Amino acid sequence: MSISVQNLTKRFGTFVALDNVSLVCPTGQLVALLGPSGSGKTTLLRIIAGLEVPDSGAVYYHDDEITRRSARDRNVGFVFQHYALFRHMTVYDNVAFGLRVRKVPERQVRERVMELLRLVRLEEKAQHYPSELSGGQKQRIALIRALAPDPKVLLLDEPFGALDAKVRAELRLWLRRFHDEFHVTSIFVTHDQEEAFEVADRVVVMNHGRIEQEGTPLEVFEHPATAFVMDFLGNVNKLPVRVEGGKALLGETGTVEVPARVFGTGENGRIDAYIRPHELDISRNPDSSNCLTGKIVHLNPAGSVVKVRVLAEDFGLMLNVDLTPERYRALALKPGETVFVTPKAAKVFEPDYTI
Repeated sequence: MSISVQNLTKRFGTFVALDNVSLVCPTGQLVALLGPSGSGKTTLLRIIAGLEVPDSGAVYYHDDEITRRSARDRNVGFVFQHYALFRHMTVYDNVAFGLRVRKVPERQVRERVMELLRLVRLEEKAQHYPSELSGGQKQRIALIRALAPDPKVLLLDEPFGALDAKVRAELRLWLRRFHDEFHVTSIFVTHDQEEAFEVADRVVVMNHGRIEQEGTPLEVFEHPATAFVMDFLGNVNKLPVRVEGGKALLGETGTVEVPARVFGTGENGRIDAYIRPHELDISRNPDSSNCLTGKIVHLNPAGSVVKVRVLAEDFGLMLNVDLTPERYRALALKPGETVFVTPKAAKVFEPDYTI
């Protein structure tokens, strides 16, 4: 069951929550709506669910327009951030609720509920109440409750936002495996790019009620279409450069050339170059004239990378550099030492955010 929206606009008073948004979610895929607070992602999800009505535009499930249909008539499974479990019902009755509303025979209800509880390995909790469950267990129950009536689509609104980091990481992997088994067309809202990239087949980046970019996680990260996408997806160093003769130069003297792809910026144009921390290298000696002198401010060993903060006083820049543990050990860096930072790559966007 594919989902498509065409030219959706939604206003709340003078605030434009969605501005002429169009999107297609292919059958069986897990699509992440990613963006900062106020970007329009939850409003879009609620319109797809039938919980909000757009001011203009249309929503389709496959070829069937359902823009004005109620949420009850859309056969949608919805999972909320704060579980929304019925506190006065047992786990069994929570999962059975949607089936009983649809007048499913009780024998079939029991078979379906126990099948789903076994799937999430919580069958022993069937007669417990939500207050007796952990946060991760509650969210699993919320998910299978949404799936119990066999919905056409599954919608999740920041489903892991109320959980701690360790449980979130575990549930992300679990959701991906769960989706691979059920293949229900699913859309979930998140502001966590790591979560979106780890779980989703496709990522839709939103900002100010519009879609900035959509594609696979690899496409969006490796080939950001706009400066906003580049800046939003993880840490990035932003260096003010001037463009001369198709080259991005840092500083008034132009002694440091940033190896960047430059698209159509006029002579002597001033613009920002975006460099991810792993696209900078640190050395003890100036390997070339194309490096910045800086002082190490802070070292943070963080698992697979060592995060280094370097102050390049000549340019007034604080740089974030990611080194492999092997490179860090070879350099034997210490706070306060002078080092040389070399840009290996960068991206430069036009001021109107086209590339």
